[in-house]
Amino acid sequence: MAKNRTLFLTDYCLTPHVNIPNAGILCEGNKIIAVGGASAFSLDEPGLHVIDLTHTCATPGFIDSHIHGGGGYDTGKALEPDADIGILCRHLAAHGITTYLPSLISYPREKMIALTAKLAELTEKSYPGADPYAINLEGPFINVRKCGSQNPEAVSPIDLGYARELIAAGGGRIKLLTFAPELKDADKLIELLLENGVIPSMGHSMAGPDDVLRAVDAGARRCTHLYNGLPPLHHRISSITDIMLTHDDISVELIVDGVHIDPRMVDITARVKPNDKIIGISNAIEFENTGNTPFIKKEDGLVYTRTGVIAGTSMTLETGWAHLRNYSHMPENLATACFTSNPAEDLGLITRGEIQPGKRADITFFDLETNKVCMTVSNGAIVYTAPEQT
Repeated sequence: MAKNRTLFLTDYCLTPHVNIPNAGILCEGNKIIAVGGASAFSLDEPGLHVIDLTHTCATPGFIDSHIHGGGGYDTGKALEPDADIGILCRHLAAHGITTYLPSLISYPREKMIALTAKLAELTEKSYPGADPYAINLEGPFINVRKCGSQNPEAVSPIDLGYARELIAAGGGRIKLLTFAPELKDADKLIELLLENGVIPSMGHSMAGPDDVLRAVDAGARRCTHLYNGLPPLHHRISSITDIMLTHDDISVELIVDGVHIDPRMVDITARVKPNDKIIGISNAIEFENTGNTPFIKKEDGLVYTRTGVIAGTSMTLETGWAHLRNYSHMPENLATACFTSNPAEDLGLITRGEIQPGKRADITFFDLETNKVCMTVSNGAIVYTAPEQT
């Protein structure tokens, strides 16, 4: 009986830990069953579908663990009757993302709970394109002095009752929650989050070293968009920022768009942090260019509040990947890990983030000359093919 298998052929494959030249990736159903040099595979197997992607490189499907919208979808409008998260799934697949965490900023309490419940409902379903795996809550327990573009009236002191309501609304789908470690009862919040499988992420904070180290001792091991929403580095005053940079056990998100963080600071971070603790994110938002919006989109592609605060990006991760390679001079495989295996490991996604036998078949193929996505495979299905590739 013929087996239903697909063999992808590519110039090279970044697993990402190993660079395999002239590579073949053999998939059966939604699993990768073999990867290696193309010459090791027989092309005569009955039922074998061979897809020759010459002039491309293969990476694991990218994972965006911090994204608020794009392509016409805004997580903050998830309750509206015409909101379709499938639009975002298809948009991201066209940019090489196979897994993402729809993220919420702070909203007034009742709306925050309702949006969390809606996103929990949506993330339980399957969609063609990128998989909205779980929810990321960027607030509401943050420092109002560092709320950035978030509504300060929606920011809340740590309220364990409120936190329990959010967790209940999430129905086990909340994976990340940003909090400021200097707030009262931060240690109790960390304990509650960890008990419910939620990763506490430190951010939007003015914390000094004592509060931060207490949070680390309590189990906090992640930082939301390092440098952004935090005090600047200072050569005489220690703060949350330098601890996030120098503490080897803490994973840090980086928005590598060239504006949120100066390229030299990206390079410094790459030199100081262990390579497996850097997680590239887009922090992308959906922007509507209407007269009623509180935001302005400028020529640099970023979105600002009308008072000049950066609100987010319209960037997708393949751009951040290219920037990280240029800014940090990381080897290509280590830069690739920042968008694949690093977020997978941090989130506990043991079947994703690597091109290895037994892993989920999430693969992205990039054109070697343009860095554009040629094809995206999610859970074994081809969910995007560039027009020229077709």
